Amino acid sequence: MKRDFLHITDFTRDEIDEVLELSARLKKETREGTSHLLLQGKTLAMIFQKPSARTRVSFETGMYQLGGHALFLSPADIGMGKRETTADIARLFSRYNDIIMARVFDHQHILDLGKYAAIPVINGLTDFNHPCQVMSDIFTVLEHRGHLNDLKVVFVGDGNNVAHSWFKLAQRIPMELIIACPEGFEPDENVVKETQETGLSSVSVSYDSYSAAAGADVIYTDVWASMGQEEEAAERKKIFEPFQVNTELMTAAGDQAYFMHCLPAHRGDEVTDEVIDGSQSIVFDEAENRMHVQKAIMVYLMGAV
Repeated sequence: MKRDFLHITDFTRDEIDEVLELSARLKKETREGTSHLLLQGKTLAMIFQKPSARTRVSFETGMYQLGGHALFLSPADIGMGKRETTADIARLFSRYNDIIMARVFDHQHILDLGKYAAIPVINGLTDFNHPCQVMSDIFTVLEHRGHLNDLKVVFVGDGNNVAHSWFKLAQRIPMELIIACPEGFEPDENVVKETQETGLSSVSVSYDSYSAAAGADVIYTDVWASMGQEEEAAERKKIFEPFQVNTELMTAAGDQAYFMHCLPAHRGDEVTDEVIDGSQSIVFDEAENRMHVQKAIMVYLMGAV
């Protein structure tokens, strides 16, 4: 039976742990120069409606290291939902390829790819969520803390797709999760509600980043205006200014807090140079781990463990 990874909740907690363990193994072998051609002869179709250096490089390099081949398809190559239906693309690529990764705007497109493809589909990002990023994030937290017990994560900024995936993760891994954001920029209320209803984690919305940050293990932020919101950037900058992650906020959090950002960062806006380049920042470990975790997800979905 084919498996997709469209939301973090597509995996059980045990499966998440298995993927994290596999990520650690593949990372160790990569660092040691040990080959692991687990997907030799396989092809990955990468569909990009939204550009991303990190997503392309991490998936393409990762597939190469696994012995497979990745195909990059830009919006000029494929007009998903316009020139051709998503269902037809899913059916066609299932005849050519072994796995699909798509980075799209409309979340329905990734759901349709998963529904109609006969091969595994990985969500490389939609406007609704970003599960590969947050799986990489929690792997990075595990590396640095050594465990995931008594975890407090404070997401500072817009209740966006990355925030939604953190809430989804809180449905699988117990934590205290707080999003600190301006009024009107909260995450999807249904995502918050379903996370609360699982009863596994303590999740809440705060409008004061300093009180929320106290005692946090992770202070996480993202850009204030995501791709497609460029026209709102100037107005959002005024609204989000009190939610900048700076030295004062990290001091309020405490010395135990790690700073994380999914990148690219708009330095001087959502985060200052002092923080992103500081001793508490683990953003480049986090960025590297995208590749190792995505490799593990591909191997896991392909049953090549």
